[in-house]
Formats: sequence, structure tokens, C-alpha cells
Amino acid sequence: MNLCEVHEKLGTTEQCLEYIEKMRWPDGVKRCPTCGSDKIVKVERKTESKNSRGWFHLCQESTCHQQFSPTAGTLFHDSHLPLIKWFQAIALVLNAKKGISAMQLKRDLGVSYKTAWYLYHRIREIMAEGDIPKLSGIVEIDETYVGGKQKGRGVYYGKKQKQTVMGAVERKGNLKLAHVADSKVKSVQPFIETNVDQNVERIMTDQHVSYPYALKNFTAPHEVMNHIIGEYARGDVYTNSIENVFSLFKRGLIGQYHRVSAKHLQRYLDECAYRFNRRKNADAYAETVRRLCGFPPLTFASLTPEEETPF
Repeated sequence: MNLCEVHEKLGTTEQCLEYIEKMRWPDGVKRCPTCGSDKIVKVERKTESKNSRGWFHLCQESTCHQQFSPTAGTLFHDSHLPLIKWFQAIALVLNAKKGISAMQLKRDLGVSYKTAWYLYHRIREIMAEGDIPKLSGIVEIDETYVGGKQKGRGVYYGKKQKQTVMGAVERKGNLKLAHVADSKVKSVQPFIETNVDQNVERIMTDQHVSYPYALKNFTAPHEVMNHIIGEYARGDVYTNSIENVFSLFKRGLIGQYHRVSAKHLQRYLDECAYRFNRRKNADAYAETVRRLCGFPPLTFASLTPEEETPF
């Protein structure tokens, strides 16, 4: 869904609430989310009040009497930001191939930087791909390093501060990205075994020394590209797909975000993989809203540690 469609279909608070309700309860509200009672009625506000929402659901169970709306208990809960801006932000994030900075989101939505940053991280919260099946078929695996450069620091310091990212992609399929401690076997092996199916057809990597040991539990053929001698493709043996993903991600880091903390790096990787895995999915917008409805509220305090070192 693009911005024009969002404005047309979700241009009012009522339309947004109805859309959230449809995503959260496709068959209608059957039970109270607090007590589980099926004695639910919809109450309309006939007089104007500080609450701009014209209706709410009421549980008629004598021990409950809970009032709730479609946003209750979701990432939308208690948000002071109008729902219209939420839906506009979702469209901007999903349609930005290389991501969009919180500063750009601030300008586009007409909100403060703090609000844009908090909003963006709440959207990223639902982008962790726990339900994507393990990769199969032909799988490319590679590692890359990001960050490290800091003003007033030497080259050696920068190399020591770089963050390691592991990636695996199924040819014409899904992508997995993870922020790991380093590129040693003890970090690489758990990533591979968690994300790659044991019955994979073939595995392709570069010449990094960790891969033969990390793949010892796999029986699939292990094809190696030796970049040191200038080898980048040998028939259908290559790691160009995962390297293209890394290139796309780094273009986002350099051209959009500029500064990212190690604490939140996994969130940015999840966002990149989430968009990549839905690059041909026309229903990505509705799925994102549906996922937002299934996650509990995320506090600002949980996103802001006392010390945060960007790279």
C-alpha cells in the first residue's frame, strides 16, 4: 500500500480503528481480552468528549466491565500519535528499499525526532522473523563487518570495534541476517544450524576458515569461492546473492541512518530481512499491521540504555 492509498483508505481515525479491528479480529470481536467472556457489546459515544474515538467495546461480565478498543494491548496502545500517522509511517518504512532515517520520518510526518525514532523502533519490533522456515535448496552464506570508524580514533581501534554480521540466503527465497559476536566457529556454527535446514541441497561460502568446521554436521556439498585469488563465480557457484544483500544494507547504513548503535543493530538487520522476504508480497502492509496488533506495548525506556555507543 502506498501513501496515496493510505490517505484514501485510512484517512480518518475511524477508518484506522476499523482496519485494526479487521486485522486483529477477522471474524469480529468474540471475547473480552481481559477475562475471556463472550458478553461483548459495542458502545457508541453520542456526545463529544476529549476522546476522539466514537466507539469502544464493553465487557458485560459482572466481575469485569472492561472497556477496550482494537488498539488495547497492542503496540498501538496508549500512543499519543494519531493512528493516521502510524499508518503513514508503516507505508514509508515498507516502501523504502534502503530504509528511511528517523530524521526523514520526522519531516514527512511533521513530528519531533524523538517521536519518529520511538515510532520507527516500535515498527521494527515486529520485524523479527521467528516464523520463517529454515532455508533449503541452494543456500549462500557469508559474513561482513560494519561500523568501527569513529572520529579521533586510529585505524586499529576501528578494526577492533567493527560489528560482525552473518547472512544466509536461499536462492530465489528467504533471507536470514544476524548480529553475532565474531566470525569464529563458535559464533558462525549456531547461526548456520539455526537457520539452514539439515537437508539443504548445496551450501556456498567464501574461503573463510570457519566454514568447513561450522558445516561439519551438514552432509550437503560445500562449494567454496576463493575471493583471495580473484574468483567470484564458477558456473552456478557464487555468493553474489548474499553479497548484494550486504551491499544494500550498507548503503542504508551510510546513506540513510549514518549512525547505528550496536544495541539496535539486530533491529536494523531484521528490518532489512523483513522487506527482502516480502519484496514480491502484495499483502505486506496488511501483514505488518496484523503483526503490530499481536505484540505488547514497547516502552521508550527499554530502547534507551544509559550508555549507547554508535558506529
